[in-house]
Amino acid sequence: MLETRHMKNLKRILLLILIALAIAVFYNYPKLNILAGYSAKNTASSVFLAGRSLAFTDANDNNFSPINITSDKINTEEKSATGSVYGLLKRKAIYREGLGAVLVTNDFDITQPQLTPKRSEPDNFTPFPYGNADHKDTIFANIDYTKLNETIDTIFNDRNQTRSVVVVYKDKIIFEKYDTGFTKESKQLGWSMTKSITGTLFGILKCQGKINVQEDNLFSEWENDDRKNITIHNLLQMNSGLEWNEDYNSISDATKMLFLEKDMTKVQVNKPLVGKPNETWNYSSGTSNLLSGILRTKFDTHQEYLDFWYSGLIDKIGMNSMIVETDMSNHFVGSSYAWATARDWAKLGLLYLHNGEWNGEHLFDKDWVSYATTPTPTSNGRYGAQIWLNKGGKHPDVPKNMFSFNGYKGQNVFILPSQDLVVVRTGLTKNADVNTLLKGIVNSIKH
Repeated sequence: MLETRHMKNLKRILLLILIALAIAVFYNYPKLNILAGYSAKNTASSVFLAGRSLAFTDANDNNFSPINITSDKINTEEKSATGSVYGLLKRKAIYREGLGAVLVTNDFDITQPQLTPKRSEPDNFTPFPYGNADHKDTIFANIDYTKLNETIDTIFNDRNQTRSVVVVYKDKIIFEKYDTGFTKESKQLGWSMTKSITGTLFGILKCQGKINVQEDNLFSEWENDDRKNITIHNLLQMNSGLEWNEDYNSISDATKMLFLEKDMTKVQVNKPLVGKPNETWNYSSGTSNLLSGILRTKFDTHQEYLDFWYSGLIDKIGMNSMIVETDMSNHFVGSSYAWATARDWAKLGLLYLHNGEWNGEHLFDKDWVSYATTPTPTSNGRYGAQIWLNKGGKHPDVPKNMFSFNGYKGQNVFILPSQDLVVVRTGLTKNADVNTLLKGIVNSIKH
């Protein structure tokens, strides 16, 4: 009798535990879905696009809370990665040559052929920056190389988790350093530096007379309300007044878009106004993907849209390592998913340093650089057109005319026009003291 009662109590306890687990899973399902999605997507890109091992990816790129509660598996034959959380929920990402990795849903047909961008052959004979070959070492008499070396060494440690630093002065690489396991050939995810790629494409189209940034009435969904007054200019400056929550530590508009949506270009189309255009700066990855969708409308075919990102900019300036990944609808994820070597990221900075001229050809003009680096109203001098600014003095020991392409976890391309400098820093954390780093680099060069 006692044993039977004991067994009944044990069963009740187990049942209560199972009910509690079911409730916990139910309420946390959206979060688990995003966690597994992040892990699967990042793993597929790291392994199949960047050529890293699963063990390295799990020990480094996915080894932070709460992503580290997930586990990952890869299928090398299918070129896919699966992320799971305690075995309760699984997400899958597949790698497609030329398009990168993408999270897929169960109804996504992975056997269906996809259009891919046409790419040009890399120039591996011309020295950097106009080709991919190493240039002969140039020693500048006005550079204190010892100070430069000491400055950059300070940013390579466990706390900063820096992966690469490339310093380009007068078109010459004067310093280059990589963390263990990384080289000049290593592709690295730029995260939101991708936004500056997206913005630059508008500058190129404007220079070609194919786009007007003051264009409004952008979407049929907006034609019957005040959203019809939003211009491309407002979107480029993140100043549309559209609702958006950009938070990577919670279930937000940004995380739902990146890890749940099939077509990321449409997410913010359906958002209401919460402020006035040109008066309400709000950083938004949804806006950058909205801009990617607008770029698609400027071409007759999807193939032309895919090709333009490379023929108009990426391959045009020899960023041949770069891959911009697409979503399930085969639109470029213009907010977040460009991968390239540190040297190739530096080339984008040099294009702006040279006011849009590349090896004798004008991709855009100086007016676009001035436009893109003009502070957005209400951004406190921090933001231009898909480009970060120092006009507000965020980095107090660095010239205020410096501007930069910035990404999640401390991906940066800094352009310092007065010093003829471009500095690239990539890593896994924003803990690095960028102000001290840039101050030391600038002070190591006598002008």
